[in-house]
Parts: sequence; structure tokens; C-alpha cells
Amino acid sequence: MDWKPNRESKIPIYKQLALYIENGIADGTFPQDKPLPSERGMAKELGVNRSTVIAAYDELESNGLIERKKGSGTTVSKDIWGMAKNRIPSWNRYIEAGSFLPNLPVTQRIHKEMAEQKLINLASGELSQDLFPLTSLREITMNRSFIGTMGYDHPQGNLILRDTLAKHVKQFRGIETNPSSILVTSGAQQALHLVVQCLLKPGDSVALENPSYHYNLPVFKSAGIKTYYLKVGKKGINPNDIAELYKKHRIRMIFLNPIFQNPTGTLLSLERRKKILEISSEFGIPVVEDDPYSLTPFSIEKIPTLKSLDHHGNVLYISSLTKIVASGLRIGWIIGPKQVIERLADAKQQVDFGHASYSQWIANDFLESNGFESHMKDLVKKLESRRDQITESLDTFLKDQVDFTIPQGGIHLWCRIKKECDEIQLLEESIKRGVIFVPGSTMGTEKGFVRFTFARENEEMIHKGIQRFADGLENVSN
Repeated sequence: MDWKPNRESKIPIYKQLALYIENGIADGTFPQDKPLPSERGMAKELGVNRSTVIAAYDELESNGLIERKKGSGTTVSKDIWGMAKNRIPSWNRYIEAGSFLPNLPVTQRIHKEMAEQKLINLASGELSQDLFPLTSLREITMNRSFIGTMGYDHPQGNLILRDTLAKHVKQFRGIETNPSSILVTSGAQQALHLVVQCLLKPGDSVALENPSYHYNLPVFKSAGIKTYYLKVGKKGINPNDIAELYKKHRIRMIFLNPIFQNPTGTLLSLERRKKILEISSEFGIPVVEDDPYSLTPFSIEKIPTLKSLDHHGNVLYISSLTKIVASGLRIGWIIGPKQVIERLADAKQQVDFGHASYSQWIANDFLESNGFESHMKDLVKKLESRRDQITESLDTFLKDQVDFTIPQGGIHLWCRIKKECDEIQLLEESIKRGVIFVPGSTMGTEKGFVRFTFARENEEMIHKGIQRFADGLENVSN
């Protein structure tokens, strides 16, 4: 093969390869009567990772250009020209032209493997089924009458649920608010998208934690937002770094996950939280607080959220039931100034005409029931047990090979690998052995880290997963 990827191009190599093969199909370089090279063979010939070829073939297959059959290899689709031999659109070019960017190839690969293979899952930021309050939720759907409407509801979400959420955040999170200042969203992810799309414009600068979950989200680049980073240490970010970024880049918004941060598990001290609010007020910079985990402390007292300490309306507060009740409910919310909430609600209505009534009803009844508090006590106890198991397993199998800080809440553990290694090769070796995790480079600029999540597997599987990971690490070259 004469073609070679352009490693200096901003276009990912897998997309370059997919476009090359698509053009080759069109000009006859890759005829229908001959199979395409195998994934392994193509990777070797081009000097790329096999995952790169897999991603390119996945894209071509999704566009109907190739077919993959076990035992027969990969071939050009026989129906590509149709009965009349008409050309199909060059979908790759349309995809490239879209303004909404895709996930990173590694992130796409992780999602694909989790969906298609039975792996020990130390990657997904989701609770396992046995941690869902299924008995309580089934009781609500079976024994209580649905009193909502099956038509379009209020643009901000059902009023009864918003009233319940106002009581909930006051009791459990120390936040004083009212229903008119709450927008119900399809999880925290939609809330974040609405904030970026409605309150920022191309060219604006924002501050993100490094590492952070937000780091790998394409939503910022899709919107033309410039991102600058706040280093996360063992005590979280240094508030003084915010002031420095503002002076240099005039940042317009700060995105923080201060309580049991994803991925590091760090807890920003009360002193630092107060200092951040002082800086926010001094420069007039709004703070977006992403708070999935503040109700999951293992051994410490109730933790004040940034929003509960905010006396000037500087904080937009995002949270959800995804990480503590059930991801499938798709119930999240934003709390902020009334005029901001109305702007975001208008945008949400353009996207989906408001949130589904049925899931709002279930969420409302569960939050109002005694079952919520008992569920949270049980959840925290089980998460702590799994946290203890993963730290014990790391000490058993990787004692002198990794460093980590034990998280005091949440569901993530951030782990530094002492030896230098190719993290993509490490991911491949781990997948071969039946375990998957998140490479640190997808969440930050520093190399040599991995994120383990301990909410998706029980203690036995966590132990086996770390053992398999250790075996994979042993087989990765320096």
C-alpha cells in the first residue's frame, strides 16, 4: 500500500484511513471481488495501532461501505452502487463538515467494547444494577397512580418535581432555591451542553480542571470555546490559579467538580471553596458546579456544596440522579438565576419539547419517599466496601508499581503507573484479558495515569479485574 497517514494533520489517523479507503472504493483501488486487508495486517503495514484500523472500519461499516463477516474477513459492500449503480453520498465528508465533534477515538473504543464484550468493567461511571433501588422503583410504578400529563409539560420541567427538588437540595445539599430557579434536564450531560451553547460564544475562554471529566468532552471545541486548565493536586485546584488565568486570558466561566472529583476523587477543602467564591465575586466570573457525588461521603460529615455557600448568585449548580439512583431515569437539573434558567429552558424546548413526564413522576415519588434516605445509606455502605476492595487489590497485585490516593467518597480512583508505558497498548492488553478501564490521557494532559471506577462491579470482580490489569501491565513494553 502506497498510502501513509499524515501524522502532523489535525485529522485523526483513523479518519484519514477511512477517507482513503472510501475514495479507493470509488476509484476501484478496493474492488468488490477482493477482501480488504485484515485489521491486524493493515495496522502492521501502516505502523499504527490495531484500534486505529478498527475505528476506521467501524466508520466505513456504519456508512454501509464495507461488510464484516466472521470467517470471511472484511469486504466492500455488494449493495454500495445499488441496482441502478447510482453513487451514494460521501458520508465521511458530511461527517467531517459537521460542527459537532465526535468523542475521542479511544473513548469511542471503550464505549464499543463495553457494549459488545463481556468485560470486567472498571471504566463506566455508572452504578451496577444491584446498586439501583429497583424494589422501590418497581413499587412506585406498580402500586401508585400516575398523576402527571402525557402531553408536553412545563418547559422547565414538571412543577411538582421542581418543588420536590427544591426541598431535596435544601435538606441534603444545603441549597436554598425555589421551583422557578430550577430546570429539569436529561441528566447532567444535557445541562452542561445547554450552559455551553446558550451562555458562551465562539472565542470565549473558560477554565477546566486538569484532569477532569470535562477535559475529554468535545462540547467545548464544537462550540469554539478556548479551554485553559487548573491543575488538580491532592487538595484539588489552587484558587489563586483562577485569578492568574483571568488576568492572562479573561476567562468567562469556571467549570468545577469540587466534591470527590472525577477522575481524581479529591475533595476541595472548605477554605478553598470559599476562596473560589471570593475570586468569582471579585472578577464577576460565574462558576458551574458539577455535583454528582456530594451525597456519597464514606466517613466524613455532610459536605457543603459551592452553591450552598454562594450568597451572590454566582454559581450555576448541576446535579442528577444518574450517579446515585439510576442512570436510565435521565433526571438531572440546573439551579441558577431565574433569567438564566428561562433562557436554558427555551433552548431545551427547541431540542426536545421538555422532559418526559413519566420519568419525572417516578423521580418525584422516589425523592419524596422514605426509600430515598435508606437507599443512600445502603449505597454509600456498598460503595465504601468496593472502594476498600479496589485499594486492597491494588496493594496486592501492584504494590510497588502504582501510586494512588484513597478517595473518601464518590466512585473513582485515580492511579499513577510508575513505569513508562504505552497506554493504548496497556488498554489492548487489558481488554485481551477481559478487563477495561479509562486511560488517563482522555481526562488530562499528564501521562501515566488510569482511572478505575468501582461502582460497576462487585468486590469479587473488582479483585479479578485488578489482577488481570496487573497481568496486562506486566506484558506492556516500556
